[in-house]
Amino acid sequence: MASKKDKVVRTRLSADDYAAVDAAAKLAGMTVSAFVRSLALEGAGVLPFMNEADRAIMELLGQDMLAIGNALNQAVRALNTGCLETPSDLVVAAADARAVVITVAAELAGMTKRAGVARRARER
Repeated sequence: MASKKDKVVRTRLSADDYAAVDAAAKLAGMTVSAFVRSLALEGAGVLPFMNEADRAIMELLGQDMLAIGNALNQAVRALNTGCLETPSDLVVAAADARAVVITVAAELAGMTKRAGVARRARER
């Protein structure tokens, strides 16, 4: 059973800020009140933005980014010291970095959609 929403939080927004929040709420299929409430609870850590699966994916992608960063760093050092005979290592590391960045962007977009669905479901 949902608890009664009898407490009021007041905040002031400029007309432009309110218009942006209103547009985002409409895009999410929510009222401004429900939208701001869900964002406040997520920001306070009361409601998680990411579920366990999302956190695990982001952890793995973070580890991949660290490994690729190390490989890029080593390749650039070798290039700068003249020890790199062919820049293929650098090209491969850069391509790996690009692929992971694209994957991270796609995962974040998916997480944002899933969070929006969960946010709307909680407000019903």
